[in-house]
Amino acid sequence: MRISRFIDHNQNIHYGILQEDGSAEVLTGDLFEGMQPTGRIEAVAKLLAPLEPSNILGIGLNYHEHAKETGKEVSQNPILFMKPTAALNHPEDDIVLPKCSEWGPEVDFEAELAVVIGKAALDVAVESALNFVLGYTCANDVSARRWQKHGGAGQWGRGKGFDTFCPLGPALVTPYEIPDPQNLRISCTLNGELMQEGHTGDMIFSVATLISELSRDRTLSPGTVILTGTPPGVGVARKPPVFLSKGDVVTVEIENIGQLTNPVSDTDQ
Repeated sequence: MRISRFIDHNQNIHYGILQEDGSAEVLTGDLFEGMQPTGRIEAVAKLLAPLEPSNILGIGLNYHEHAKETGKEVSQNPILFMKPTAALNHPEDDIVLPKCSEWGPEVDFEAELAVVIGKAALDVAVESALNFVLGYTCANDVSARRWQKHGGAGQWGRGKGFDTFCPLGPALVTPYEIPDPQNLRISCTLNGELMQEGHTGDMIFSVATLISELSRDRTLSPGTVILTGTPPGVGVARKPPVFLSKGDVVTVEIENIGQLTNPVSDTDQ
């Protein structure tokens, strides 16, 4: 099932299945307990991120080729950082460049596979970890690089946690549709130009391994979103570097999930 969340023209929020004409068949039930089609069709006024996360956990340097382009050694354990839930952003909504970027352009794009936990996971074995997945969606781990490197005393959260810095969407795709999350093509385009291209098989730590590691002595609550890392091609690693500017349009695309597009603006807009 491909579950979308949307606002209708009466400003009501629904879960639904998008139709070819842009409308949606409304779903009933609970996202975590199960949803069923109602047969009722509603017009979609605005597409939302497919859920409001309970937590957002990010993994750094989790693709071999991305680690190589940054000159960093492969870590023995997943590199964990957190994004505040206030960073959540919706498809087609602006990524807003923070006015506190005193150093000049620094905001970067990172195409990522996002994993949504569907039931409480604690001390989960790798072999059973995918049983705790509710679904998958596209994410853009937007990052202010100088704040990431210098603004948090070695911690990444400040540079990755500004408002609008976690676009998710366009839909939550259930595991039935994606039986193997390590077999997906992933890419990012900036103003129509291909910037990132990779494959989830290049992950250093698989989705199952990440769930197992992150659940050690810590409960992953339903609605936890795990950002699983980005493939090569990020702006900061290019020569010269490429950073987002007002008026840009960035699109993350993942095989079997879809496209997540966001324009870029600044606080003066």
